[in-house]
Amino acid sequence: MRITFWGVRGSIATPGPHTIEVGGNTSCVEVRAGKAILIFDGGTGLRLLGKRLLREMPITAHLFFSHVHWDHIQGFPFFDPAFIPGNTIHLYGGNNVSRTLEETLAGQMDHPSFPVHLSQMGATMTFRDLLEGQVVEIDGGEGAVRISTAAGNHPNGVVAYRVDYLGRSVVYATDTEHYAVVDERLKRLSHQADVLVYDAQYTPEEYSGSVGGMPRTGWGHSTFEEAVKLAKAASAQRLVLYHHDPMQSDEAVREKERRARLLFDQVDAAYEGLAIEL
Repeated sequence: MRITFWGVRGSIATPGPHTIEVGGNTSCVEVRAGKAILIFDGGTGLRLLGKRLLREMPITAHLFFSHVHWDHIQGFPFFDPAFIPGNTIHLYGGNNVSRTLEETLAGQMDHPSFPVHLSQMGATMTFRDLLEGQVVEIDGGEGAVRISTAAGNHPNGVVAYRVDYLGRSVVYATDTEHYAVVDERLKRLSHQADVLVYDAQYTPEEYSGSVGGMPRTGWGHSTFEEAVKLAKAASAQRLVLYHHDPMQSDEAVREKERRARLLFDQVDAAYEGLAIEL
């Protein structure tokens, strides 16, 4: 498997001189599992991935949404492969909102918000709303790619995903807030994962409100300290801090990474272009 990060910010895209190193695009991670193209979330980073995939037409891609807050879907109307006949895109999302995934994506492209409606996109699309614990299997060429699901802790709900292929595994768990104890659902999902990508939007000080003027309790995000607790409890091999706060500069993200490495050896702060080979 190969994991590539195309968007690593949370809440809103943050272009500018202070985010050049880490990147300012919102959530989008590509996983290549054999011949299968898996995409996790459709934030503004999805636009960049779409440009790259134009070299491989026609494609079949599987796009998994953790949830449908704006920073996770805004790149979809700018995903070039979705406009090209001959491509096939399978879209998956949690069955935890008042509208289906298809209705939600169509809603952000409806008049007057966007000039092209979902129904006018040229690729063949299928939509699947997933229940908690549901498993999806996809042909990876040398075997089945298994995508498992678990619920996280976020306003309006969120889905965490685990990909297993040929004995390797990666977990994508963004936009989830820690509890007073390690989340047992995410601990099970992340058990002995090769790579755990986990929401670490805040420092402990930002989360408590001692820095930044207000506590972030109940906002649906976690800290690097809680990320380390989960990684240790699950015996994960490598931790990637993800969904960086829009107020965090490159320097602040690197400081977050430095502090996390004092607690766990194999930690990286995600940045655009980071690629991990398994």
